[in-house]
Amino acid sequence: MSSRSISDLHPQFQPLATQFLAVAKQQGFDVLLYCTYRSNAEQAALYAQGRTAPGPIVTNAPAGSSAHNYGLAFDACPMNNGKPVWSDVDPLWVTYGAIATSVGLDWAGSPGFPFREFPHCQMPNWRAFTNNPITVTV
Repeated sequence: MSSRSISDLHPQFQPLATQFLAVAKQQGFDVLLYCTYRSNAEQAALYAQGRTAPGPIVTNAPAGSSAHNYGLAFDACPMNNGKPVWSDVDPLWVTYGAIATSVGLDWAGSPGFPFREFPHCQMPNWRAFTNNPITVTV
């Protein structure tokens, strides 16, 4: 199972993730952080889904090609009355994206982002950090 802990993120990415959560809290915006670091094995299983394993396709990133595999991304969602908001037409995503970009994150819901995945936030220029991968025991 993927990590949900900020401490499992790359040390240089942790402050951005922490700042995102702090700004959200300051604004009274409730967020559920549900995925930080993801192992290559977990990424491979997700990539297989809808291809060689049952279920819908949920990612186009094979193992080793996701920022999650290096602790340089997280997935979260806004909460409304204690329940996660998944619908990308909900206006709470606009606030979510505004907070993410205001603290310097790349948000996969931004216009022009290479793929559209509203929960996904990542370290800008994350591939520059992949020469020093982190080791996480989850």
